[in-house]
This record gives sequence, C-alpha cells and structure tokens, in this order.
Amino acid sequence: MFIKGKRVVRDKKIEVINPYNDQIVETLGRSENADVKEALAIAQKGFDILRKMPAGERSRILEKTAQIIISRRDDFSRAIALESGKTINEARSEADRAANTMKLSAIAALKLTGETVRFDLGGQSKKLGFFMRVPLGIVLAITPFNFPLNLSCHKIGPAIAAGNAVIHKPATKTPISGVMLAEALVEAGLPVEGISVLTGPGSTIGMTLIKDPLVKKISFTGSLEVGETITANCGMKRVTMELGSNSAVIACKDAPLEILAKKVRKGGYTLAGQVCISIQRVYVEDTVADDLLGMLTDEVKHIKYGDQLLEHTEMGPMIDNAALEKAELFCEDAVKKGGKVIVGGKREGSIFTPTIIYNVPEDALVIQEEAFAPIVAVNAFNGIDDAIQKVNNTKYGLQAGVFTRDITKALQCAREIDAGGVLINEIPTYRVDNMPYGGTKGSGIGREGPDFAIREMTEEKLVILDQI
Repeated sequence: MFIKGKRVVRDKKIEVINPYNDQIVETLGRSENADVKEALAIAQKGFDILRKMPAGERSRILEKTAQIIISRRDDFSRAIALESGKTINEARSEADRAANTMKLSAIAALKLTGETVRFDLGGQSKKLGFFMRVPLGIVLAITPFNFPLNLSCHKIGPAIAAGNAVIHKPATKTPISGVMLAEALVEAGLPVEGISVLTGPGSTIGMTLIKDPLVKKISFTGSLEVGETITANCGMKRVTMELGSNSAVIACKDAPLEILAKKVRKGGYTLAGQVCISIQRVYVEDTVADDLLGMLTDEVKHIKYGDQLLEHTEMGPMIDNAALEKAELFCEDAVKKGGKVIVGGKREGSIFTPTIIYNVPEDALVIQEEAFAPIVAVNAFNGIDDAIQKVNNTKYGLQAGVFTRDITKALQCAREIDAGGVLINEIPTYRVDNMPYGGTKGSGIGREGPDFAIREMTEEKLVILDQI
C-alpha cells in the first residue's frame, strides 16, 4: 500500500508469493476501508493540484518517470518476474515497454487539444466557439497480474497526462511493481496527492472504490465476468474495459507455414498463455493442416519451461493452482468431445506443459471460452468464409491474425472478422504501446494506447462567445 508518498504498514498483510516455488517474495500492508476513504480524500486534493498544473510540467514528470524505470530496469524486472511468474527476459521486455508507455504519455500530455466549432452553417453568425478537453477527476486504475507494470502505466500515464489524480488497485497477487511505479512517479516530481496504491481483494476495497461517487473514471483490465460486475455496480461513471479473449489465427494454404509455426510458438505460450491476446485457436486450411500441425508440434516440443529466473527459460509457471486446474479442465473437456492432445496437456508442479490439441469440436471450452493457459487448439477449415465464421463464433473479439498472400482474402478478413484488431501476416499477440488497443463484444469497451486513452480520461467543455 502506498499513500501520501510512502509505503504504509498495516497489521493485516498481503504476502506476495513466487508462483514457481510458493516462496514469499515480499510482504505489504493490506488496505482496509479506512484507507479507501483516506485515499479518496487525498486524490480529490490531488486532482485540484494536477488539473491546474501546466501540461508541460505533467509531461516532464512522466518523462522523468520513464527515465527512472530505465535506470532501475533490473529491479523492476526481477520484481515482475518474481510476483507474476513471467520469465526474466519477458519481465525485462515489460520494463522496457513500461518506460516507453510513460514516454508516450508524456507526449500525449503535450498534444491534448480541442477544436473550434462553427456556428455559421445555417446562416450568418457572430458567435465564435471552441471546445477544450478537461480532466475528469479521480481515475481508478484496476490492473491484472500478467502485466503488472506496463498495464499500470497504460492507465496511470494517460490519466496524469490529462490532469487527473489516480487511485491504483493492482492485482492482489502482483502489487510490488505497482508500488514501485508510484514511488518512481513521486520521485519524478508528482505531488504525493496524485497517486495512491491500495492493496487487497477486489471484492472488498475494489467494490467500495467502484461505487464511490468521487471516482469519475474506471479503467479495468481483467476477465469478462469481473468487467460485467464492475459495470453493473459503478453507476454513471466513464469506463474502459479491457477484457478477455480466445484469439484466433487463420492460416491459408499459401501462408508461410514455417514462419507461422515459430510465431505461434511465441504467441501461444508467452507467460504460459496468460495473455489476453495469447493465441488460443489456429484455423488452418485443410489441404495444409497436417503440414502446419507437424511444424508447430516440433516447435512446441522444444519450448524450455521451468524456473522463470533462469536466462534460458522460455515459459514459466502459471499464476496459481486455480489456473492450473482450469487448464486441466479445458484439456479434459476437449478430449472428451473428440479432440486429440498432440503434445503437453498435463501439470508438472507449477507448470502446465505447452499443449496442442487437434480437431477440437467448436462447442468445446477451449474454443468458446478463455483458457488463459498454454493451450493452442488447431482445427482445419474449408474456404475463407468457413474460417471467418469459426473465428467469429464466440463471445470475444479482441484481436485476430490472418496469414495469406491473397490480398482479396486478407481484406475480406479485415472487414468481416469481428474484433478490435485484425493483423494480416502477424499473430494477434502482437502489440505496440502507441496503437489503439481494445476489443468488441465480450472483449471490452474503449481503447488503450496513450493517445487514445487520454481522450477517454477527459471530456469536452464547450465555450461560445457572441458579439453583442
């Protein structure tokens, strides 16, 4: 917990556990209802300060925060790896991305402008009008375990850039890097009232924050089920919901199969598949299905998994036992319905082995739901219309990948796949931090990426002047 620029100790503790070996990484104070009330009062004061702060100053704070993250890359990386279970190399990449997200937020602070409004469209008018974008107030940032630093930056950076104050509620399993980020922001010059971090269960302190009228905006990344609970309880608040997915890849017969197999090796098993845009479904044209399955199997068999702190490890543990049990359930369901496990499909301690399941019925859990596990289902299709129909036949729509050299098929997929992003000759796991990122259907509401998030953390205020 982090309030008024300092870590706060409480009698009740949160033990942060290394998911690989169940050892305690660090102990933090657990927030209580009194802390929620204090954080809200502090944030209201912070908003009064930040909305009056020049945009250039907010930008400088964010830029300096990025520099601090870079200077402490090793510390941030180790914290991310230990608390989330991602490999040390994945954690280093996240730290680099987080610094870049803060730099992009610094730029967004300087670019935030309004527009003029014409009043002479229906005839002569002496009125002059414009709108300016103004901050909302207190932004509640609720972040998940899988990208505990960068996804925090995606919410906190644009919020501060716009002149809002922030209360950050990180995932209870991964609060360390969120507190470290708040410390970096204050060290960079952010007023202590501008950022608080509350640690504890979402069902208690999270719900209290969600319902409080002082909170004007909620930016949440997590599951569809929790997102629905938030929107059902938050009242008249702005919301950005970055929710789940079961991202698909279409591989046409003219696709570069060897390249695709290597990309799926990365996109389906990074962070043990615990990524919203992790590849969960591969639809390959029937005439080349066996070829791709063989290449992909060879790639997946060679994934090195184990202790996330070792340099050679490609895939670390799952976050907890519940995630492992869910992965087992999805595999058992797929096999029961007729799918064939080609490789993996079992637990080894805290690891769920990299898994491929072939010929899975479309009503199976691994096709319809979000596995959030290192499981990739491979199915054949006959014709591009069949592939598009299968990709769309779920409640999710975050990102999808299409591999083909046929521009007509590529454009048809871009038009007809119902997702927030359609990537041609790239896997759906691809993301850079300046792009508009978000989904359709059950995958969310709104877009992230600092240039886009800052719009959703401000509102237009209209000004009209008349000559009298």
